[in-house]
Amino acid sequence: MPILELAKKKKLSISRVEEYYNALRTNIQLSGEDIKVIAVSSTFPGEGKTTTSTNLALTFAKAGNKTLLIDADIRNSKMLGGVFKSGEKVSGLTEYLARNTDLSQGLCETDEENLFVITSGQASPNPTALLQSERFTTMMSVLRRHYDYIIVDTPPIGMVVDATLIAKVCDASLLVVAANVVKRKMVQKSKTQLEQSSTPFLGVVLNKYNVQTDKYGFYGSYGNYGDRLREEKKSEK
Repeated sequence: MPILELAKKKKLSISRVEEYYNALRTNIQLSGEDIKVIAVSSTFPGEGKTTTSTNLALTFAKAGNKTLLIDADIRNSKMLGGVFKSGEKVSGLTEYLARNTDLSQGLCETDEENLFVITSGQASPNPTALLQSERFTTMMSVLRRHYDYIIVDTPPIGMVVDATLIAKVCDASLLVVAANVVKRKMVQKSKTQLEQSSTPFLGVVLNKYNVQTDKYGFYGSYGNYGDRLREEKKSEK
């Protein structure tokens, strides 16, 4: 089984916000004992959904839970190479769903105790079809029997429909919102889209709020989604 190493920069940043994620973990656990598989999305790219997914998974793992982090952004992932490092070639979700490899080859251990990862794999030319497949549904059903918690990092729901499809096979969903970046009507639209999966919506995680300066940050565009992002922002004006 391949072993992924959490980037040093990520380890330092996580230590500074650990208290907040512990509170988020507690709130999720208090939401119901049957909530074990959680989809994490955002309206636009750059709002921090991957960081939130990773930190949340780490928090569950550090609390003694066998935790799996799934990178389901098979369109434009930044997790492998940005969040985790690997000294060897790693296959991922795309390869498994396309029947090019066995799931065991894409399942990775990490240098963090109790934390396991399935990377996205190569960018897929037909991601929606793969996520709608019975193979994906069956995979999620099997995995939930082997882990205490599963955190699924999805593509931005304001960009593509993938997050809704993924949420259908999860127990609940969260929406990460970068402060002062996305307007309320877009947040409401994203919330409605997640609720269309018939999966309970747990709430919003407000991200990138600077408590020292009362100013907000913005990461920018997101790979192939850049053009659509600019169009969405123009329409809001």
